[in-house]
Amino acid sequence: MTTIELWCDRCGEAVTATAHPGCASARQLEPPRFCQRCRRRMKVQVLPVGWSAVCVEHGEIRG
Repeated sequence: MTTIELWCDRCGEAVTATAHPGCASARQLEPPRFCQRCRRRMKVQVLPVGWSAVCVEHGEIRG
């Protein structure tokens, strides 16, 4: 069985390492900066109607 480690999409640290209350509150106003699956820095574009973030490995997410 393989376990997949998830990463904080704001600071890039392991989700299970520490609590991320500051990241959780900031994410209500900001787009993600790191891919949760591979920890790569994402290309983020903020638009008047939302945002898009692209990971070269896992593709695009929008919000």
